[in-house]
Amino acid sequence: MLKRTVETPFGDLTLVEEEGAITALEWTRVAHLDRSDLLDEGARQLAAYASGTREVFDLPLRVHGSQLQQEVCRVMADIPFGYTRTYGEIAKELGVPAQSVGQACGGNPIPVIIPCHRVMGAKGLTGFSGRGGVETKVALLRHEGAAGLLI
Repeated sequence: MLKRTVETPFGDLTLVEEEGAITALEWTRVAHLDRSDLLDEGARQLAAYASGTREVFDLPLRVHGSQLQQEVCRVMADIPFGYTRTYGEIAKELGVPAQSVGQACGGNPIPVIIPCHRVMGAKGLTGFSGRGGVETKVALLRHEGAAGLLI
């Protein structure tokens, strides 16, 4: 397992690489600096996202978890930059309860890259499991120009 931390306005984000794929993005800082082509590219893409010059990530990802976790992550990954969807919309698409979608969203192992911050409750803004909670979710949505969707 290799790790690389990227400083962003949203906090320190540590990419985790296993067997040629990104398997996690952690809201932490690691003291050491692992090197690989994938971590180099992931760090470049995260920095470009944070600077506003990248809207879509193009990295090999591997989501560990249940079939539902993987399906919810696949749907979240398809939400375009600057847009949001609700737990209910995703639940209807997958034919599962909205609460299950919420749990899978909260268990997203690769936040930001798989944009769980773009998922809202039926009445608007909901919690966020990343460091900083809802404030970080709001910052990510504002960064993407989705602030008008928060009300």
